[in-house]
Amino acid sequence: MSQQKIMNRWLVVVGGILIQLCLGAIYAWSAFTKKLTEEPFDLATDKTQWPFSVGLVSFAVVMALFAGKWQKKAGPRTVALTGGIILGLGYLLAGFAGTNFWGILIGIGLLGGAGIGLAYVCPIAALAKWFPDKKGLIMGLAVAGFGFGALIWVKLTQGFQFGPVDLTPGWTGLFGAGWDVSAVFKLYGILFVVLVSLGSLVMINPPDGWLPAGWTPPTTGKGSEGGVNLTPAEMGRTRQFWILFLNFTFGASAGLMVIGIVKLFGMDALAKAGVDESKASIMTGTAMGLFYALFNGVGRIIWGAMSDRLGRRSSIICMNSIQGVMMILFFFIGGNEWGLYIGAAIIGFNFGGNFALFPAATADLFGNKNVGENYPWVFMAYGVGGIAGPMLGGIMGSAQAWKWAFIPAGIACLVAGAIATTLRPIGVSEPAVQAEIEGELDGTFKKH
Repeated sequence: MSQQKIMNRWLVVVGGILIQLCLGAIYAWSAFTKKLTEEPFDLATDKTQWPFSVGLVSFAVVMALFAGKWQKKAGPRTVALTGGIILGLGYLLAGFAGTNFWGILIGIGLLGGAGIGLAYVCPIAALAKWFPDKKGLIMGLAVAGFGFGALIWVKLTQGFQFGPVDLTPGWTGLFGAGWDVSAVFKLYGILFVVLVSLGSLVMINPPDGWLPAGWTPPTTGKGSEGGVNLTPAEMGRTRQFWILFLNFTFGASAGLMVIGIVKLFGMDALAKAGVDESKASIMTGTAMGLFYALFNGVGRIIWGAMSDRLGRRSSIICMNSIQGVMMILFFFIGGNEWGLYIGAAIIGFNFGGNFALFPAATADLFGNKNVGENYPWVFMAYGVGGIAGPMLGGIMGSAQAWKWAFIPAGIACLVAGAIATTLRPIGVSEPAVQAEIEGELDGTFKKH
């Protein structure tokens, strides 16, 4: 207990970022999709999205059904370590499966997603307790690693070339050095086990009742919980939960669709504009590996910090509204190099904001006490978006009807932003809160 009291809480941030860097590998999936459509894999475009979609669903379901409750009982260190081992084993299985599609699907989709689902909630739950005074900013910093991780894992396969700037001259990544897809999967699996294990060493909770020195919890206004601490069952009976769920679903669906198809859509759009295939490959890799991934990470920090000032509701409205407009525009500007870069950057920036705003909003609306159990249920929206977005993109891509992927996704984000205008703090008159108060009174009366 004394060690926990004197521990520097910023060490938990560092450990959380290290863990999230590895978990962000799921967003690097587009680095493999083109290779999977070629020999010796020869997968159809829509089939390349299956491991990605299964991974997203496995991620969300395992997080909701197992990780939240388990980390509350066993502590975040044990659960994060287990998640890292399962993630690494999943990639190793995919690597040893060779061209066997089912081996890749089970390894990266089912096991990889499950490992991410276990480890992901641990830094969020721990940091909500260590930083009740800076929830938005700290959530953004922690999950920024997820976005930056995609940048690292994509560029390791292609070389760290960003447009005219080449940080690794003469080295064109693991693929360029002769590594095949299976070998890269094996390498990543080993790295994930080692790095997540290191990050998990500092994943501990503060002592019960601990507060930062000199900080008093606000009772009203931004960042206040108003004394509310709901269980997942109580949370599910509130309209606030369903407003968050719908907004997260549409925002995640748009961002995940672009992650899965940005390489394929970009190559197609640039080819129609007369761009050489080799140049188009570099441009699309830069769009995903630099602009989308980098701004995905930056967006988590900036949207999180902004929400501490603007409030969660205003930030969610702005984020989804901007995303809706950009998704529609992206279809029209994706055939231009800088249009591709700017579109990917803005979409990645807004998509990243989801992962700072929604855990912070969950803590604000439903309380810090149970955020480790509550947020996984809000995060199930990400699993729904993980099916809808990539599958819509894959089906429309196979049909060469990209317009009917981007425009509906954009309209959905605009609708979500409009619905978010009705989001309000939970009042004591609401049924879920009344049930909690009555339960507490019951317990008091029984004691006396």
